[in-house]
Amino acid sequence: MKKQLDTQLKQALAELQLTWILDNHELELAEAARKNRTSQDLLDRLLQGEIEARHVRAIQRRIKEAKLKGVRTLDGFDFSWPEKINHDQVRHLFTLSFMREQANVVFIGGVGLGKSHLAAALAREACMRRLPVMFTSAIDIVNHLTEARAHNNLALAIRRYARPKLMVVDELGYLPLDKVGAELLFQVFCIRYETASTVITTNRAYKEWAKTFANDATITSAVLDRIVHHCETVIIEGKSYRMKNKIDNQ
Repeated sequence: MKKQLDTQLKQALAELQLTWILDNHELELAEAARKNRTSQDLLDRLLQGEIEARHVRAIQRRIKEAKLKGVRTLDGFDFSWPEKINHDQVRHLFTLSFMREQANVVFIGGVGLGKSHLAAALAREACMRRLPVMFTSAIDIVNHLTEARAHNNLALAIRRYARPKLMVVDELGYLPLDKVGAELLFQVFCIRYETASTVITTNRAYKEWAKTFANDATITSAVLDRIVHHCETVIIEGKSYRMKNKIDNQ
């Protein structure tokens, strides 16, 4: 009889998708008996364990969906390396208060100064709060939309970029765009304008963005208007961190 009840309990837990309780209820029951825990205490522990496990799974799912590679955190960033960076401004960004205002963040600096690290760390922080996030590069967006356009799926493809509460567009300006690519990326910025936050990393100052957007003054002005209207700009200056070991050895 006990075995039958135990089987029924496991089937019920599985059907309700209470996976943590399913995996841990026998251990918790045995411990409750040893420590004379009340039924209320046992129930509280089981439910809290299930809630915490779901929280962890939700974070893992958000990180996977965001396509974040590696583990980038604010603590892992070496603030002592750049010759110029506003420490307080960067740390305040990690409160994610800018997201409540659907504002943007632009990291501007040369190669190897940690722009992508900080952008990925912001994306991870948003994932930790179980928010929908996307991490991608400017050229990957353009390539994806170019293919969608060729298959008459452009409108649907662009809507994909409207969904994330936070989207990181990495390496804007590293490769120049032709006029079609510039127009496609502009449409992405348009659909996110004042509805969700976008984080951009770029090696170009704003005055040089025309070089990225096919030297088209109209598109460049329109992009800047939508990005900079509500925006935190972080300037990072110095030598490439990837050259640090070589410099130290010398």
